[in-house]
Amino acid sequence: MYNRPRQFRVTTHLLNKWAVGPSMLLALGMLVIQNAQAGPEIQRWWTPTGAKVLFVSAPELPMVDVRVVFDAGSARDGERPGLASLTAAMLSEGAGDLDADAIAERIEAVGAELGAGVDRDTSFVRLRSLTESEALETALDTLIKVLAEPRFDASEFERVRRNRLTGLRLDEQDPGSVGRKALYRAIFGDHPYASDPSGTAASVAALTVDDLRAFHQRYYGAANATVALVGALDRAQAETLATRLTAALPDAEPPPSLPPVPAREEGEVERIGFPSSQTHLYLGQPGMRRGDPDYFALYLGNHILGGGGLVSLFMEEVREKRGLAYSVYSYFMPLARTGPLIMGLQTQNAQAEGARQVLLDTLTRFVEQGPTEEALQAAIKNITGGFPLRIAGNSKIVRYLAVIGFYDLPLDYLDSFPERIRALSAEQVRDAFRRRVDPERLAVVMVGDIPGTDASVEVDVGAEAEARAHRPGADTGGQD
Repeated sequence: MYNRPRQFRVTTHLLNKWAVGPSMLLALGMLVIQNAQAGPEIQRWWTPTGAKVLFVSAPELPMVDVRVVFDAGSARDGERPGLASLTAAMLSEGAGDLDADAIAERIEAVGAELGAGVDRDTSFVRLRSLTESEALETALDTLIKVLAEPRFDASEFERVRRNRLTGLRLDEQDPGSVGRKALYRAIFGDHPYASDPSGTAASVAALTVDDLRAFHQRYYGAANATVALVGALDRAQAETLATRLTAALPDAEPPPSLPPVPAREEGEVERIGFPSSQTHLYLGQPGMRRGDPDYFALYLGNHILGGGGLVSLFMEEVREKRGLAYSVYSYFMPLARTGPLIMGLQTQNAQAEGARQVLLDTLTRFVEQGPTEEALQAAIKNITGGFPLRIAGNSKIVRYLAVIGFYDLPLDYLDSFPERIRALSAEQVRDAFRRRVDPERLAVVMVGDIPGTDASVEVDVGAEAEARAHRPGADTGGQD
C-alpha cells in the first residue's frame, strides 16, 4: 500500500482492563489457529445504500476490525497520477468538525487504530477498536466522519503534498524504485496500471483540493464500497454498524470496468544508468487476474519457481550454484484486470548480464518441463501446512474478506484453498505456465552502473514517467 498516515495502536492497559492476560492471549491464539483449519464462516449482505458487506463473527476478543474498500485505486487517476493516493492520505487530516489533531486524539484516547491506503485497484480505510460501547462509539463516529466528511483543508493539503514530493525525490535516488516504476511502465504500456500510485512530481504539483474533493465525491460512494467486518459482534450488531458506516457516503454509482490489459507482443530490455555498486534487475509480463481459472496452478508453480524462498528454483540456480545474488524472487500480483508476473534480484554490476541469462534459462526450462513430482509435493505440503497461520488473526481475516468481497471471489475461497492446491498435478502446473508465461516476451529492466549507460546522470523518474506516459503506445506484503 502507498499511503501510511497516522496509525494508532490498541494500548496494553485497555486490553488489561478487560482481563486479557498473556495466558488468555495464548489460549485464544491457539483457538484461532485451530478454527482456521476449517476456515471462518463468512456472512454476506448489502446495506440499504448498496454497499456489499462481508462479516465473520470472532467473539474470542472484545475487539472489531473494519475495512472499507472502494473501487478507487490509482487506476482511476486518469490524467492526474497520484490523485487517488493523495485523496486517501487527506482523509484523516480533517473531517467534519474535527481537525487532524482532534482525530488523532480521539482515536488514541480509546486505544483504537485508524489508517488508509491505496493500491492500483482500491482505496481503503481501516479501523481496529475495542467493542466496549463508549470506545466503539467514539471510534465509529470518527471513522464515519473520515469516510463521508473529509475537509481537504488547503493548508493540510500543502503539507501532505510537500511530503509526497519529498518522497518522490527520494525515489529518484533509489535504484530499486526507479526499476520497479520502469518495469510497470514497460509491462502495461498505456494501461492505467502502468502509472505508479504515488504519482509523479509534475502531476502531484499540479493537483488541487478541488481535484481531491471531486475524486472523493465520484469514487467514495456507498454503491462502490465493500465493507469487511471481523470481531466480537453478532449479525444484528454487524448490520447496524455497516449501515451506519455507509449511510452518509456520497450517492455515486460504481465506475465502469477498467480496460483489458493487452498481451505483450515481444520482449524488450531497458538499461537505466545509475551510480550504484549493484544492478537491480527486474523481469515481468502480464500474469493473471483475481478469480483467474489458472490462479491456483500459477500460484503453486510460482512457489516452486521463485516464491518459495530458499528452496525455490531461482534460489538454487542463482544463489546456491553461482553466487550471483543473495536473494532472488518471483511473484504474481493478481488484480481486477491482469496483474503482473514479476521476477527480480540485485547483483554486482559486472554480473548483471549473466544473472539475467540465468533467470531466463531457469524460467524457460520450468515453462517447458514443469516441476518435478518431488518439488510439487514439497510445495503443496509447504503451502497447505502454513495456510492456517495466514488466516490466524482478525487483522489477517479482515484483509482476506476485503479481497473476497471486492473481487467477487466465492465465499468458500478460504475453505477450499488448501484442497484446490492439493488437487493439482505437475502436468496442470506445466500446462498453465506454458499457456500463460512466455520468456521471449518479457519486459526486462536493469538499473545500475551498466556498461554502455551513463551512470553519472541524475535520474528524474517523474519527468521520465510523464514523457513515457504521453508518448504513443505507452502508459500497491502479493499473490494471496
